Amino acid sequence: MTTWTPPALASSARRYQRALWRVVEAQHTASTMRLADSLAEQAQLESILEASKPPLPPGAAKLHYLLATPFRYRPRAGSRFRAPFEGGVWYGAEQLRTALAEKSYWRLRFLLDSPATPDLKPVPHTAFSVAVRGKAVDLTAVPLAKDRAHWTHRTDYGATQALAAAARDAGLELIRYESVRDPVHAACVAALSPAVFGRAKPKGLETWFIAASRTHVRCVRGARGGETWEFAAAALI
Repeated sequence: MTTWTPPALASSARRYQRALWRVVEAQHTASTMRLADSLAEQAQLESILEASKPPLPPGAAKLHYLLATPFRYRPRAGSRFRAPFEGGVWYGAEQLRTALAEKSYWRLRFLLDSPATPDLKPVPHTAFSVAVRGKAVDLTAVPLAKDRAHWTHRTDYGATQALAAAARDAGLELIRYESVRDPVHAACVAALSPAVFGRAKPKGLETWFIAASRTHVRCVRGARGGETWEFAAAALI
């Protein structure tokens, strides 16, 4: 697990303020549009779906859905800083390339976990940036960097999940850490509280198409082939 206690983490805390990038699938509206014959029917369907979702936690109700959604659910599957069934965590990256690498990992993971599935064709995603501000702990800086091997394990999230629980108890809101999916290991940030967004709104929205094979994942900006990033499967896994 982790030997870092809430008081120890609190003593290492600092203020953090920066715009972060996140990449999400861009199929929220399109998926319901295919099921409706008119805008009125689509709006009604969206309303029904919204009512069936778990309520948003305090502090997230007035946020844009791109910011609020990760705090809404308690999935069975855990993530690097969220244990199964625990409160949501919003993940972002300091660089767009890093956010694309993180999303590319999950596209590749889906493919590798489904041996009979053919290569994944390009799927539209939305990349956006948003400013965060809050009390943070930095796992890439001393003294926490001494446990880098635990924080950067590629498959075992036990130590990072335990650290996040201690960080919450210490009143921390953000965890800055090294991306293990980005080939140059730039920084990501886990937001433990929706309060870090304040009144910020998503900005710089871009459409990226992500296609995955078992050897590499390719990200292309725009439908007509703009900026491109490609990640080797071996680097992501």
